[in-house]
Amino acid sequence: MAHLTARSAYKDLNDRLNLFPQGAPPSAALYGILQLLFSEAEAAQVAGLPIKPFTAAKAAGIWKKSETEARKTLDALADRGILVDTQRPDGRMVYCLPPPMAGFFEFSMMRLRGDIDQKLLSELLYQYLNVEEEFIRQLFCSGETQLGRVFVNEEALDAENSLHVLDYERASEIVRSARHVSVGICYCRHKMEHLGRACAAAMEICLTFNNTADSLARHGIARRIDACEGLDLLQQARDQLLVQFGENVRESVNFICNCCGCCCEAMIAARRFGFLHPVHTSNYLPVIDETSCSGCGRCVQACPVQALALVAANDPRNPKRMIPRLDPELCLGCGVCAAACPGKCIALAQRPQRVITPLNSTHRAVVMAIERGKLQNLIFDVQAHWNHRAMAAVLGVILRLPPLKQALASRQIKSRYLEFLIRKLKA
Repeated sequence: MAHLTARSAYKDLNDRLNLFPQGAPPSAALYGILQLLFSEAEAAQVAGLPIKPFTAAKAAGIWKKSETEARKTLDALADRGILVDTQRPDGRMVYCLPPPMAGFFEFSMMRLRGDIDQKLLSELLYQYLNVEEEFIRQLFCSGETQLGRVFVNEEALDAENSLHVLDYERASEIVRSARHVSVGICYCRHKMEHLGRACAAAMEICLTFNNTADSLARHGIARRIDACEGLDLLQQARDQLLVQFGENVRESVNFICNCCGCCCEAMIAARRFGFLHPVHTSNYLPVIDETSCSGCGRCVQACPVQALALVAANDPRNPKRMIPRLDPELCLGCGVCAAACPGKCIALAQRPQRVITPLNSTHRAVVMAIERGKLQNLIFDVQAHWNHRAMAAVLGVILRLPPLKQALASRQIKSRYLEFLIRKLKA
């Protein structure tokens, strides 16, 4: 019976995680991860938490505990990176359960710790994310709007194109404008290190910003840094030919990962599911000067998503000469190839059509939820009542959407609202 109860608690937690637009498909590996990160009691408690940010008083009401007891539990979960906490201007602490990614999966590996078996956790995460496909496919390939986007390599832009780069496209501007900045261990390479597969790229280089950075730093999960060190880390990442991949929003970006092609899930997904466009690209594409290219192939080796390949140059004077050929459908526009080229034969030019980036996390979450059929989960939080402020934010986004997405949203709201009314009438 105890086994069934525990399984039920973790299943309830899994159901709660699936309220997020990204989802967390059930599997034996996922249950193993959850059992490492949550006790049975914690799984049952977290399963009842709202999607939207909440206070200790709210959690206390859900858990039928005193506010003091609830706050103690919430703070302990925040210490382990399960929750993110933010202090409001009035001094109240507000808590939020992040999705597994980008969220508590990463936070569990962003520091060295002895309270859990990180090697076993790494093995389970590798099985769930790298061997099994369903989670990664749902995370990166469902809908048109994705979790992350690529920042252009600013050093690879010429003077003319630099004038057209918007602030939100520059990783350096994200660092300079952030209220808080912190750095932690790269979750992807840390996981691969436990499996004996990590590359030699820098480990302490995973950047978080704003409220997320403040929370992780206060709880010792990441190290608080200033903008100067953040900019130095961006330069270090560029020098190591890493891709700067961050949150797919224009305002209040919460993370920028510095990704290698061998360890990082976003790059692996871009290679495995490139035709589904799992990662939003930058607004630039490389242009190769074939007349000056030596065909050394360094750009091909550096490309994290295999968007470049060496082909025959068809040069009658040098029949063996090779040149790189770009597949623009696979290219991320990261500029790593330009940085890798010893002859400076690659420049970046604007794509014919600009990539659309959501305004903020609310905008992105609503659009992702509509595309994945989960809008009702954002509106009917905890299956209890309409939250007017949250509803206003959600509807504000919907009213600015194209007609097709508005129609999808309307159907989802009507369906869930009718179910809500029926249940209320039966009660």
